[in-house]
Amino acid sequence: MEKHFTFDERLGIQLPELTKEWKEYSEQDQHNILFKWEQIRGSIPDRISELEGIINQKQAELSNESNFPRSCILNSEIAELASIINDLWLWYRANQNLSEKIHQ
Repeated sequence: MEKHFTFDERLGIQLPELTKEWKEYSEQDQHNILFKWEQIRGSIPDRISELEGIINQKQAELSNESNFPRSCILNSEIAELASIINDLWLWYRANQNLSEKIHQ
């Protein structure tokens, strides 16, 4: 099953990596892929919450930072974390139709 997913370092989750058309997979493989995706998808809100906590820490640090170059670095780190959260939500929502197939 791991061959159908690869770990994305930036997002911190496994993402589907399907090498052929969906209908070319056996029914059992489809079921297994959907089941695995549902587990991964269910972990996305927890991952987002974790990243939001890091953002909150960095924002607190930023509010007390008087060193301009350090402030720029913190702002950049916060922006990158926000971008990751946005991408995670896109994966969570865009692939909702996959999750619906598992319940059919």
